[in-house]
Amino acid sequence: MGTETLVSFDIENGKEVIDALDRDDKNPKVALWAKLPDYESWRLVIASDRLDQKSQFSGYSEIVEAMDKAGIPIHRQPSILMFPMDNPMIAALRSIFASAKETYGMRLGGQGFGDQYLEDAFVYRIR
Repeated sequence: MGTETLVSFDIENGKEVIDALDRDDKNPKVALWAKLPDYESWRLVIASDRLDQKSQFSGYSEIVEAMDKAGIPIHRQPSILMFPMDNPMIAALRSIFASAKETYGMRLGGQGFGDQYLEDAFVYRIR
């Protein structure tokens, strides 16, 4: 089976989700589309110290609530992976790229970060 392609609609849709999180004061430190070996399709990866780090259920609920407040219909809500800030992949990405002036639009892939291999990625932000 071939790899699903990330298209401009997905990129715009992901930006809407990130903007919704920003408006809801959840401000992701790391936000990117990622193609990971464990999943057939792309996932919107979110990491924020303003999302509940102790309970994934609560953290995901906060993300869904922000999307609902922003009026993003359920059929446009992407598949999201929320990672805690201390996750090895998130820590590695922040260590490498946090000092970069601009990360929007960077493409990453074919390499490992922390404990995770990224087949491909489109970056919104790494802070």
